[in-house]
Amino acid sequence: MMFQPSQISEDLKRNGGYIPGVRPGKPTADFLDFTMTRLTFAGAIFLTALFVLPVLTGKVVGLPPGSLVLQFFGGTSLLIMVGVVLDVMRQVETQLLQKHYDGFLRKGKLKGRYDRLGPGGDSASRTALVYLWTVIAVLIVIGMTVYIYKRLH
Repeated sequence: MMFQPSQISEDLKRNGGYIPGVRPGKPTADFLDFTMTRLTFAGAIFLTALFVLPVLTGKVVGLPPGSLVLQFFGGTSLLIMVGVVLDVMRQVETQLLQKHYDGFLRKGKLKGRYDRLGPGGDSASRTALVYLWTVIAVLIVIGMTVYIYKRLH
């Protein structure tokens, strides 16, 4: 994502918008630049981890460097799989809401459900759900890797 922080800052100032806790003008541009730098750095670290993950998994399991299993579980494949899973969850959520059900995951917070969740309640924290889905995804990837490796040998 690329944009000019100074231009966005001026547009906000001209239209009467502001970022709470940040003065309009140059401080807003500096804040936007700092925030985008942090987000870009975090994204770069994440993509690097996705690139290195299949190689490390291959070394732990003992696969040769050019193995098809490693190519299947490469970074691009993982990004596509996660995107497809999130899209399917959103579509199921939409279908269930159209039929007047409470939703696919009562405790989950999918896009468009924030306004219906009341304060407090018995819903799990967002961080806990992210950790849970991450652990499940990692276990599935490792299980499929071992299964495919055993089938090939």
